[in-house]
Amino acid sequence: MESNPSSSRTDRKTIERNRRNHMKSLYSKLNSLVPHQTSMEAITLPDQLDEAANYIKRLQEKLEKMKERKDNLMGFERPNTSPNSGAMVGLKPPQIDIHEKGSALEVVLITGLDFQFMFNETIRVLHEEGAEIVNASFSVVDDTVFHTIHAQVEGPVLGHGAARISERLKKFVF
Repeated sequence: MESNPSSSRTDRKTIERNRRNHMKSLYSKLNSLVPHQTSMEAITLPDQLDEAANYIKRLQEKLEKMKERKDNLMGFERPNTSPNSGAMVGLKPPQIDIHEKGSALEVVLITGLDFQFMFNETIRVLHEEGAEIVNASFSVVDDTVFHTIHAQVEGPVLGHGAARISERLKKFVF
């Protein structure tokens, strides 16, 4: 078989045109995802790529600040990565121990002073799972709060339900 040089050249041109159109489509899609300041002048492609890269960097910084804020609200301190920061400062994470004794469930929640919401969430999970709270108490030692919750698990919740409660509470804390 004899190949026609003009046919091969036309195929290469078509392939290259399709590649350029595909790249143009991708650039356009990227450009549509980046917020722009209203300007009447056209932005060159390299400037569009720089703007997209800067936007992604700003989003990453914003995400990091939001993670730090979330951790602060949760009572955790994230390691400070700034050059003039000292050693890592932080609170110990909450701990939960769940003990099943027949139809009784004992939940021991150990938190810092800033974790009051975790006690409330633990009570909420127990209620959602159909456990009846029999007794709840707490003790404060220095900056640690020890919560003890006694609950009664009955009926269809007994057995596998107690394991499910335990799993939900552990997932919530960790």
